Amino acid sequence: MRGLQSSLKYPVKGSVRGVMNAAQPRKEGDISSVFVSLSGVKQEALPERFADQKRRLIAGNETKVKESWDRLLRNLREEVQTISERGSSVIPSIDFKDIKNAPKSFQQELRKRGVAVVRGVVPEDEARSYKESIEDYVKANPHTKAFPPNDPQVFELYWSQAQMKARTHPNMLETQSFLMSFWHSNVADAMVAPTHPLTYADRLRIRQPGDAGFALGPHIDGGSVERWEDNGYGKGNVYQAIWEGRWEEFDAWEASCRVPAVSDLYHGAGACSMFRMFQGWLSMSHTGPKEGTLLVNPLLSMATAYFLLRPFFEPISAPPAGASRLALDTYLDPSNWRLETNMSSKFEGATPGFSQELSDVLHPHLRLDQTMVHVPRIAPGDYVAWHSDGIHAVDKVHQGAGDSSVMYIPACPVTEENAQYVQRQKMDFLAGIPPPDFPGGEGESRHIGRFTEADLRQSEATDATRAFGFDAWNTEGKNLKSGEAAVLKKATEIFGL
Repeated sequence: MRGLQSSLKYPVKGSVRGVMNAAQPRKEGDISSVFVSLSGVKQEALPERFADQKRRLIAGNETKVKESWDRLLRNLREEVQTISERGSSVIPSIDFKDIKNAPKSFQQELRKRGVAVVRGVVPEDEARSYKESIEDYVKANPHTKAFPPNDPQVFELYWSQAQMKARTHPNMLETQSFLMSFWHSNVADAMVAPTHPLTYADRLRIRQPGDAGFALGPHIDGGSVERWEDNGYGKGNVYQAIWEGRWEEFDAWEASCRVPAVSDLYHGAGACSMFRMFQGWLSMSHTGPKEGTLLVNPLLSMATAYFLLRPFFEPISAPPAGASRLALDTYLDPSNWRLETNMSSKFEGATPGFSQELSDVLHPHLRLDQTMVHVPRIAPGDYVAWHSDGIHAVDKVHQGAGDSSVMYIPACPVTEENAQYVQRQKMDFLAGIPPPDFPGGEGESRHIGRFTEADLRQSEATDATRAFGFDAWNTEGKNLKSGEAAVLKKATEIFGL
């Protein structure tokens, strides 16, 4: 097997999760390293083993998968119409002060849509001051890397005072705990603690009016081909219901199956190896639709089932050359789609080591032109979060009058693997270099004014210092499931405490 792997263009990494990433720092780079569309990498055909993998995934269930695909396309047609009519109003929002008594309507919509806005997590003046602090930090450190280099919009910064203050803000930690409580485990002793956030250091964006360089199309983070691979998401059978023709039974919110899943088999320059229940950002500006903001696809379960099944199907008749509604409906109709007659190695939009990208051409039934909707108007201090399977994008052009500025702050639960990542991240923080998942190099090691351990320890042990691996978790007297208590204890051991 070792000889076979070494001969492949995209070899399979070892089965011990995290070992490869811990041993090998990432190459230097920026956010363009994450996307084929930004990196300039030529997309090549995948090896034949990917065709074999597709055959294995649905073996014995081909008829059920086709029937399931037909049901999915019919359901999508209805939901596309709903999203097209409602637009941004389908995205649920809630004030931070109300999260302890969230209305049932909000809870239902979050589970269905996979995205939400929590308003006022950080006071507006404080959130806006973060942006000013970052600008001062960049001025003091002109060697800061950014993308694009000639007109910086996304900065390779992780340890600024503002970023660390936002991540460790008690309201932020409470919001993350609230959102992750929407996940559940079917296994009683699952080694995951969703209501105990761990810190995952990420970048920030200060996008200026008129920018068209940071134009991320529809994509999904957390790997690409890994979602179909046995030693990727297959380790937890995350999508098993979909492979068996039961997409309606797929539970996007079940956590125990995600714990063993591997999202980074190829050591991509910007691939995420940590289990994020939600991706998210904290706004530092007033931003509205078409003003350089986020777009999301609020069809969580159906969209996930679709892009996972899409590689198994091909159209019988070619897509229409014209814009006729009838011609398009005929092309998209289930009767025009069949399982591939000769199973190919294609995984539309998936390239090893990069994020999963989507398009109207490759994923026509999602009608991304209609279902990618802007998040509502956002104020400084608002937090936007979306499920880790969620399709998202960024405005192609920033047409607003002011900056569109955010700090990326995902919500990550305590698991053994996540704790191991945080321990490595802690060492990088102390050294001032980029976190394990991000392009390497000297980072902020020479930066003036970066956040330090002394800054973190200005107060006694808090949820913030625990989330960052500097203090032990306290499980005594708390109503925890056996798996939660066990993983918090394990995390404390991993932190060396």
